[in-house]
Amino acid sequence: MQRGRVWWLRWQEYLNKYIYVFFCNRNRLKASREVESVDLPNCHLIKGIEAGSEDIDILPNGLAFFSAGLKFPGLHSFAPDKPGGILMMDLKEEKPRARELRISRGFDLASFNPHGISTFIDNDDTVYLFVVNHPEFKNTVEIFKFEEAENSLLHLKTVKHELLPSVNDITAVGPAHFYATNDHYFSDPFLKYLETYLNLHWANVVYYSPNEVKVVAEGFDSANGINISPDNKYIYVADVLAHEIHVLEKHPNMNLTQLKVLELDTLVDNLSIDPSSGDIWVGCHPNGQKLFVYDPNNPPSSEVLRIQNILSEKPTVTTVYANNGSVLQGSSVASVYDGKLLIGTLYHRALYCEL
Repeated sequence: MQRGRVWWLRWQEYLNKYIYVFFCNRNRLKASREVESVDLPNCHLIKGIEAGSEDIDILPNGLAFFSAGLKFPGLHSFAPDKPGGILMMDLKEEKPRARELRISRGFDLASFNPHGISTFIDNDDTVYLFVVNHPEFKNTVEIFKFEEAENSLLHLKTVKHELLPSVNDITAVGPAHFYATNDHYFSDPFLKYLETYLNLHWANVVYYSPNEVKVVAEGFDSANGINISPDNKYIYVADVLAHEIHVLEKHPNMNLTQLKVLELDTLVDNLSIDPSSGDIWVGCHPNGQKLFVYDPNNPPSSEVLRIQNILSEKPTVTTVYANNGSVLQGSSVASVYDGKLLIGTLYHRALYCEL
């Protein structure tokens, strides 16, 4: 069983190196782009995060959740034989450190492969953590209850559905309700590559509740990060290969209609929202070819953008951080809390900065 798993990982890595990059033209991957360093003065790498922190979500009380150890078909991994986990960091501590949360018995930890995450706080202050999971490279959404006193997660539910064939990210809007992005229409690896090559724009956004599941937005090249505005009126979706952020209006029936599209010069991954200002913080990949064809001598770079007033005619886009891979490789998310910035990556380290 283990030998078959390793073979599958190696085969998928081969596909990504020599086929996926071929299927994407150089412009979609920004294959010629290099970044100039934009440094922040007070940053350090987070101890204990060595193999990725693909997504980060922070509660109003300063507790930050990290999805760690993602293994994705074809992507490089620094820990190919280790299951993923959920880490937590208390940003109110003087010297916060990352700790792995214990997960309740009965949940299959051996195949835990967490991707996008989102939190939801109910009216009774119960905290739910939603996790996109790829056990054996399949697609599920796991719903946990966070038990702060025990620093643990109680598994409540596994969601599987035919409208969730290639889930990437998620934003929770209720205790068992969420919007999710499908970065591809198909689940089969070869059909995914073909979909990318033909540039079909069949990726979509799905709304899920226990009573209703439906496609609420479609026509994306590769829908990736998703989040919701502080007033719950708008949904933001990152289209990674189109280099765009879509602003969609949310209606009472949970349907979405597009208001505008912001074009950028980078591959946009996860989106985080500053609850006080409404600013969007984006983890980006300046050069997608370096991300997929990993070369330790020429590693993927990192970039963090801050977008202010996205609903205005001319939003302000600021590069807050950029690095050529010498410090941080493959930034996938950036999240802020009370003057602190956390930057996560697909398969590398994570950075903690004082702004």
